[in-house]
Amino acid sequence: MEFQLRMYRVKPGLLDEWVEVFAAGALPLRRAFGFSVLGPWIVREEDRFVWIVGAEDFAAVDKAYYDSPERAALDPPPTDYLDEVVTLMMEAPPGTPPPAR
Repeated sequence: MEFQLRMYRVKPGLLDEWVEVFAAGALPLRRAFGFSVLGPWIVREEDRFVWIVGAEDFAAVDKAYYDSPERAALDPPPTDYLDEVVTLMMEAPPGTPPPAR
């Protein structure tokens, strides 16, 4: 399983609304495409939203998600809420157990 850390800076004043939009739209759609989702977490004083998403063949599943008509139909689009997006592919150090599911 490959994992990606996703950190968003949400536009000021929109964090609570973003959490609702994410929970109703992007989160169930990611899961429908086969992603495993850890989190999310918020850092309220920084308007930051952080989550971890994983998949067996991350690049292929991620492309299918972003190319899908369902993703294009998300209304409002998730990007309407975000000032900054930082993503990092992660790997476990050798010898560590896989994450619990």
